[in-house]
Amino acid sequence: MPTEHGGWGLTLEPVLLGLLVVWSGAGVGLGLAAFVAFMARTPLKIVLVDSRRGRFLPRTSVARRVLAAESALLLMLVGGAMAQGASPFWTPLIVIAPMVAVELWFDMRSRSRRLLPELFGAVGMGGGVAVIVLAGGGSARVAGACWLILAARSVTAIVTIRDQVGRLHGRHGNPRLVISADLAAIVIAASALLVDRSAILGVIAVVTAIAIQRAFNVRPTPRAVVLGVRQTLLGLAIVAATAIGVLWA
Repeated sequence: MPTEHGGWGLTLEPVLLGLLVVWSGAGVGLGLAAFVAFMARTPLKIVLVDSRRGRFLPRTSVARRVLAAESALLLMLVGGAMAQGASPFWTPLIVIAPMVAVELWFDMRSRSRRLLPELFGAVGMGGGVAVIVLAGGGSARVAGACWLILAARSVTAIVTIRDQVGRLHGRHGNPRLVISADLAAIVIAASALLVDRSAILGVIAVVTAIAIQRAFNVRPTPRAVVLGVRQTLLGLAIVAATAIGVLWA
């Protein structure tokens, strides 16, 4: 099972937002496929690391069997979505695939905890919202805007959490990096408005989340579980605001 606890939330958010914006049976299947893909990354990482190091351990055999089962399930879910007459949804994969490849490249070298692969992985998984919206017959503009909102949320959240967790372990913070990530997130969120103006509430939610993060940042850093719960609530709030804005537009 994945050890990245925050990854569950970053996988849930695009699935939830996509289904709130455009509900469809195909979207449900693709949402389940997103969770299977997230879980499959763990055995795949084990297989890649062991293969690169030229070793075959008991865990390697287990990981291969689990990966084969999850890959088969993933193909079934995607095939089921296509069988339900889903609208063409594969265009976002052109962008998602290279991001996932970068993440796996770092996984294979046991460097998945670095900032770059975490950002690429989160933004890539966020693209699931575009896939689900398109599969349900939603417009490409709405799909792209929703993806940009979640990308902005991921950029500010990941850098903030890394900074706070580092402080918990006695490391010095990096305020310049945090501020830079916040500014980048604001720019990314604002660009969603250029794609579709219905994303306005999502943009406001992202900016509000950044402000809340900065307000909490002046206080002593709480336990990791508190940080996780806080980010989960902020993420769900951004999803809800974005969905309301799109549906009411």
